[in-house]
Amino acid sequence: MDTEFAYWIPNVSGGLVTTDWPMDTDWTYEYNRDLAQTAEEVGFDYALAQARFFGSYGANKQLEALSIANALAAETEELHLIGAVHPGLWEPGPVANFVATADRISNGRFSLNIVSGWFKDEYTGFGKQWLDHDERYARSEEFIQVLKGLWTEGAFSFDGRFYQYGHDVGGFDGVPSKPLPVQKPSPKLFQGGNSQAARKMAAKHSDVLFMNGGSLDDLTAIIEDVEGYAEEFGTEPPEFAANAFVIERESEAEAEEELENIIEHATDDAVEAFKEQVQHAGQDSPEGEGMWADSDLGDLVQYNDGFKTGLIGTREQVVERIRKLDAIGVDIVLTGFLHYDEELERFGEEIILAVREADPIEGEVETEEGTTEVAGAKVAGQ
Repeated sequence: MDTEFAYWIPNVSGGLVTTDWPMDTDWTYEYNRDLAQTAEEVGFDYALAQARFFGSYGANKQLEALSIANALAAETEELHLIGAVHPGLWEPGPVANFVATADRISNGRFSLNIVSGWFKDEYTGFGKQWLDHDERYARSEEFIQVLKGLWTEGAFSFDGRFYQYGHDVGGFDGVPSKPLPVQKPSPKLFQGGNSQAARKMAAKHSDVLFMNGGSLDDLTAIIEDVEGYAEEFGTEPPEFAANAFVIERESEAEAEEELENIIEHATDDAVEAFKEQVQHAGQDSPEGEGMWADSDLGDLVQYNDGFKTGLIGTREQVVERIRKLDAIGVDIVLTGFLHYDEELERFGEEIILAVREADPIEGEVETEEGTTEVAGAKVAGQ
């Protein structure tokens, strides 16, 4: 199997779950440097830095995503680093130069995740305009067009609703952007989102769509929608990545007990605050669907619905689940862990190795599956 694996860089304090249950995870640079080198050794393909600025839902310390991704690229040799930016908080021109620089530092191992934004306070708190849901995605589409233009053209001009580049530049015909990145035609562009606007943007402009966690049926619906839009637009569909919080234990009962402990010791005020903020995501779209639209408090203990994907159980169960994700069209599994110290290394040595030695599932997979509630969280495939 050729499934690729990514992990969330824990560059934000509080780990990947909003809980008071003990976890062996740290947010510091030194910790993340050692973790990245371990991840590279055990077979991870990508590392994704989180982009946060305000200390919401318990994450009161944040190492800026572009900075730490670039630093970790310089400390590794094969791992592909993904930084993240929010259009509206960042301008595409300087970001294009930053990414081109990082791509050269890493010799072609740097990519960008475009986050259209759901955390309203981070925009209004920094004095920026807060746009409606679909307008945020329209801005992101232009942001990507400017990036690609600056990375592939000698001098670039652009006239959009949100960005106007290449005018009143003395001595230049358009905006210059040198050096160009190492990756051709440009660095790989990731994006998040489950809404219809996100799906259309992915079909038009992005290389990889990060999907929130979900059942096989949920993920298949998104994949088929995006592929349908790509056919309509005459574009190449992106790759697909699914978020999953991994709890692999000796027995299924032990894994579920760990999940129960995580949820039962959830930091209630922080989870409630997170629920309040994500109302500006998919449920704020015209169709009322997308990221977190059907997430309950138990699901939201893991920021991106990672419990729902169902990588919770024994090693054999987790491997079989990944085989099913592969069969429905998931190209990259984005992982998070409670105890990064031990679990990331074990996942690479056991799960990644087993997946790469496994045969793909032949034929169609039954995607209509049961969902079990564990302490209020939905877990697919149980």
